This record gives sequence, C-alpha cells and structure tokens, in this order.
Amino acid sequence: MPLDLSSFKKAVDSLDRAIKVAAERTNFDRQEVIRAGVIHTLKITYELCWKFMKRWLELNVGGATVDGVTRKELFRLAAESRLITDVENWFKYHAARNETAHTYDPDKAAEIFALAAPFAIDARKLLQVLEQRND
Repeated sequence: MPLDLSSFKKAVDSLDRAIKVAAERTNFDRQEVIRAGVIHTLKITYELCWKFMKRWLELNVGGATVDGVTRKELFRLAAESRLITDVENWFKYHAARNETAHTYDPDKAAEIFALAAPFAIDARKLLQVLEQRND
C-alpha cells in the first residue's frame, strides 16, 4: 500500500516558499517574523521527514527493524536503504529541530535559520525518493 505523501509535499513546498520570502529585502521587524515562520515551517517539515522515513522503512524493511530505534539509528537505516545520502546532515537537522524551543535566543535562531535552505534541499530529495519508490 503506497504512502500518502500529500502532507509531506505540502510541507516541503511551504518551506521552499518561506525561504524564498525570507530572502526578500524587508525591514527588521518583518524579517524577524519571517525568520520565525521559516523556523516553524522547518520544524513541521522535519517532523514529517522522519515520520515518512520510518513509515517507508516499516513497510519495506520490516517493522521489527525500525521499532524502538533512536532517531540517529533511523537516519542510518534510511541511508542504508538509500532514502537519504548524508546522515551527518540529518543529525544536524535533528539537533536544530531540538533547538527550536530556544528560538527566542537570537543566536540560536540564526543558526537554525541558516540550516533551513540546505534542509529544504535534502527534504525535497527525500520526497522525490519516496515518490519514486512508493509502491
């Protein structure tokens, strides 16, 4: 049974749009609000990424293999199954997602925001792989 990837696709599209808007020149207050929106959208998209990785692995590798694994182990399994290519990037995205609770700290927010564009590329790649292998 194929996975319904529509929510994942919407999240990736939304993140791409948010990053595009954030690149536009605007005043400081607007930029701060837009940056917060990008970080929030990154968080949502990240959650869908790992959940769809897990669902695909459960269906195609076996639930027992995936059941109870840590996020790092999940990313390693996803790389072994060629869903993702750079496990270390996904470790960084996971750490950034965990830091989203601290986005009131301007330095942490800037670090997370800086990962948004590379994350969006990797999330889009994951979506494409899942679409191709969704049988």
